[in-house]
Amino acid sequence: MVDYKHTINLPQTDFPMKADLAQREPGMVKAWDELGIYAKLRAAARGRPRFVLHDGPPYANGAIHIGHAVNKILKDVVVKSRSLEGFDSPYIPGWDCHGLPIELQVEKKYGRPGQKLDATAFRAACRAYAQEQLELQRADFKRLGVLGDWDNPYRTMDPRYEAEQLRAFGKIIRNGHLYKGVKPVHWCLDCRSALAEAEVEYEEKTSPAIDVAFRVVDNEDLAERVGLGSGRLARAP
Repeated sequence: MVDYKHTINLPQTDFPMKADLAQREPGMVKAWDELGIYAKLRAAARGRPRFVLHDGPPYANGAIHIGHAVNKILKDVVVKSRSLEGFDSPYIPGWDCHGLPIELQVEKKYGRPGQKLDATAFRAACRAYAQEQLELQRADFKRLGVLGDWDNPYRTMDPRYEAEQLRAFGKIIRNGHLYKGVKPVHWCLDCRSALAEAEVEYEEKTSPAIDVAFRVVDNEDLAERVGLGSGRLARAP
């Protein structure tokens, strides 16, 4: 059988016919890191109009999941696209290193402060755990191909960052934007700490309770009895 392949004028390329991305991508990411691509992009963009994307930090606890991947990849697309459009687009990643989840993980190993470790040593253990999780997540984010200043991220546990927070808080006080009041909050008896609304899990249950509305015979009398004063209850139609 005659082979006509070599008689046809086909485009020639050094690219392999098979992608093998699972094997090739780590090498590409490593090459970007060794060549200092991010630093070169910053140098090339010096003096251009700035585009800054402020990265809301992931929590330094546990491996990344699909939500982390979607978040970081979308941000990376935005930053890179702005660079291609002629902007100086730095990207400074960061991590949230405070909170109960980190403390709970450390408690599993050392118990609560005062049991195996005093409060100072316990906080140091929390910082060490957060840094360990940060390193794992940083490696995974770099593996996703996200370009950024990974050697100089911001960490909420850095003393300098904490000092800046105190300065900002002081400015809020000086400008008169802070007040003291009373507000009910969800409280965890086990953690002995307030809970954010996002951390509250509601238990669904079927209740035989019902709400029944009754017409008020004397609005003024009821208002006085419940301490609202005269004329505070709307009259039912």
